[in-house]
Amino acid sequence: MNLTVALAQIHPRIGDVQANLKTHLELMQEAHKHGAELIMFPELSLTGYNVQDLVSEVATHPSPDSAVFTALHEASRDLKMDVMVGFVDTDERARYYIAAAYLSGGEVLHIHHKVYLPTYGMFDEGRYFAWGDSVRAFDTRFGRVGMLICEDFWHVSPPYLLWLDRADILLFHSASPGRGLNSTDRLSSARWVQLVNQSYGAVFTDYVLHCNRVGYEDGLNFWGGSTIVDPDGEFVIEAPMHEEALLVQTIDLNQLRRTRTRLPLLRDERTGLLSGELQRILGGAPAWPISESR
Repeated sequence: MNLTVALAQIHPRIGDVQANLKTHLELMQEAHKHGAELIMFPELSLTGYNVQDLVSEVATHPSPDSAVFTALHEASRDLKMDVMVGFVDTDERARYYIAAAYLSGGEVLHIHHKVYLPTYGMFDEGRYFAWGDSVRAFDTRFGRVGMLICEDFWHVSPPYLLWLDRADILLFHSASPGRGLNSTDRLSSARWVQLVNQSYGAVFTDYVLHCNRVGYEDGLNFWGGSTIVDPDGEFVIEAPMHEEALLVQTIDLNQLRRTRTRLPLLRDERTGLLSGELQRILGGAPAWPISESR
């Protein structure tokens, strides 16, 4: 089975949801012309990243009365295209979340709230957003999928949980700023992220699809470099650095079976051992039996 994916590496306008929505709809049309069945947009693609005090103004919820999501629902249904989009979600108690939604056939199949909010260095997400509290895979017409947002996949536990929850395709999106100049032609942050993506592809024998944004925003530079990594940990395609791009690539989902037959890491994963050791660690039990002194 093949899947044709589009990575929409865009430069969202901060706070301008309508302009960003227009860009989404136009790129969905363009990707459709190239046969895309799934299109991914970056983290907070509908709002821009550094929204800060604009959070309450740009927030929405993918309900039937949301004009923004009604348009995305219709485009998803009419184009027969699945969509991963980034936005600010809100609930009835005025909590705001960095969120990703997966749409298919005019419906929202899944919403993920970012569980790790960086609040260090140049980041201040914990000041404006609530923490997500779940990591779940879900079923799509292409198989079982998991979504994570930026800092979520710098921690190994969320992608590991998705792998155990039977996700074969990991969809990662980010607003990752560039930092770490060195003697090479690639920023240290970009090189590190791409190494992490390759590692997850190889260790979890999954497809890893990553869409990162580009452009400048409040002094931050976002480097792009979106990629697709196959279950062998090899790059299938790499987007350019520092420029907008729409990449369309067909991936062979049968590669999952071929790789896992050769390298049965999933078959041999000992979840019972993991569960027991986590209970020991979190429960504070000693690592080794302690004999009584005589």
